[in-house]
Amino acid sequence: MKNKKGFTTTILHSDRLLKPEFGALHQPIHTAVTWGYEDVNGLIDVFQNKTKGYAYSRQGNPTVTALENKVTQMENGLSTVAFSTGMAAISATISSLLKKDDHIIASSYLFGNTRSIMQTFTEIGIQISFVDVTDIENVKKAYQQNTRMVFVETIANPATQIAALDEIGTFCSENNLLYVVDNTMTSPYLFKSINVKASLVINSLTKYIGGHGNALGGSVTDTGLYDWNNFSNIAPILKEQISPALLGITQIRKRGLRDGGGTLSPEAAHSISVGSETLALRLERTCSNALILARFLEDHQLVKKVNYPGLESHPQHKIASELFDGFGGLMSFELDDKVDCVTFLNRLKIVIKSSNLGDTRTLAIPVARTIFHELGAERRKEMGIEDSLIRLSIGIEDTQDLIDDFTQALY
Repeated sequence: MKNKKGFTTTILHSDRLLKPEFGALHQPIHTAVTWGYEDVNGLIDVFQNKTKGYAYSRQGNPTVTALENKVTQMENGLSTVAFSTGMAAISATISSLLKKDDHIIASSYLFGNTRSIMQTFTEIGIQISFVDVTDIENVKKAYQQNTRMVFVETIANPATQIAALDEIGTFCSENNLLYVVDNTMTSPYLFKSINVKASLVINSLTKYIGGHGNALGGSVTDTGLYDWNNFSNIAPILKEQISPALLGITQIRKRGLRDGGGTLSPEAAHSISVGSETLALRLERTCSNALILARFLEDHQLVKKVNYPGLESHPQHKIASELFDGFGGLMSFELDDKVDCVTFLNRLKIVIKSSNLGDTRTLAIPVARTIFHELGAERRKEMGIEDSLIRLSIGIEDTQDLIDDFTQALY
């Protein structure tokens, strides 16, 4: 669904151009669970994928469809399926497309919950190799005859490692592999995954796209680049009913959403859709705040290390500068050994102690003791997570207020 207008203009007018009821500027919230048809043939055609329409809200709803259209436009993609959470989108993508004995090459820096669900899939027969994806050679070495998918994040949470996105895309294209890119930490405003040949793009809509910490959601977008005719796991019945370009995303909708049940509510879809209208404006402020704060922390005598792609000291600063239109709002830092992590966090007055990301407010959390506690010390060390590591999600507050808050807390 290509467009020639600017990012924000396109999103602002997306619903209106579909002509909602009574001239509404937003797609209304449709709370119906099911839809009736005057002619049963219409219902039959929807079930058999002969026409577009709605039968049961678990797998489709007009309010959710409007959000899916927006995400597709943001990613310059072909089609999108929305889910109740980002984790539901990830789980559905893997469970609906892969089978026992298929192999995934995945980033060793995956977010804790993503890593956890990957481990669960290994218990039911899917093979997974976790590698350092900042180096393409590690991906190549992990390749097997049964490899079907490579799964990476644009910026790893919390230590901000950046995958060799472009080189991995070329490798996947040359070897007919599904290339799944989790774009959550950059968002489609800062990075178009289609530009590195991604097949499928994951977004946690809860984060920057929704942006206000008031609704959960997730999505998977088909970029249209992958030839699903070459994918052996597509259900035969779909090949009889669906055009080749839509086989993958339809199987995700049928098996992952309909059968898996991770349905996004129309109320949440509406909230995320409205929030998405200011994505560009929010991220421009967020990126500006983050870079200034990162430089402040890097120069502070009580800070040992700062992880932020916008800093020249970051190992993947060059690739981030080349690929992204901004460095995002995720950063982490290690305190000097003489500063107690908990005491410091409790001194912060504006910054909120919270586990979310992509909010309009700046959030902080002690990583090792909370969101990555279950991984254990050995695994945390492999991921570059020290006990004193603090993760920040930078918001849109006035910049000087953030600097002042960190200044008074660091003494």
